[in-house]
Amino acid sequence: MKPTWIVLADEGRARILAQERRGADLQDVEELTDAAAHADEADLQRDAHGRRAHGGTGQVSSITTSAGADKLEQEADLFARRVAEYLAQALQKEHYGALHIAAAPRFLGRLRQHLSPQVQQTVAQEINKDLLQFKGRDLAQRIFGEEPAHDSSGGRNSGHPGTDATRGVGA
Repeated sequence: MKPTWIVLADEGRARILAQERRGADLQDVEELTDAAAHADEADLQRDAHGRRAHGGTGQVSSITTSAGADKLEQEADLFARRVAEYLAQALQKEHYGALHIAAAPRFLGRLRQHLSPQVQQTVAQEINKDLLQFKGRDLAQRIFGEEPAHDSSGGRNSGHPGTDATRGVGA
């Protein structure tokens, strides 16, 4: 039986974990990062100030184009495409059979747009939340709603799994 993969992601980081069988510990598979997403936003904002539209009277118009915001959007989109390509290649190599995705809301939408139809068919669950900071039992609880059989991660984070932001897909 192929393992189940869990993808935890936001605009700049994606952790991919595997669960060999239901209730087993989660194992790290890969971590993808986008260095540009961690770039100093102040640099991008400074660039945006030079792109203002001026009116004929010499006053600055209220219309501006934000080069910084556009650049961040492009970087997030490129990163979503990169994560989707990684998942497609891994599926082709039969590294997983089912996929659970938990991602920051805006990034989840971007990622959905880039997932191949074959990868989309493996998606068992989407969680519209950023769960990157969770590990071990707490993460398993939030993803699967049950405790893994064994876990050596130690303590638990507080909070309860949010069912309102969880959407099962396929099955």
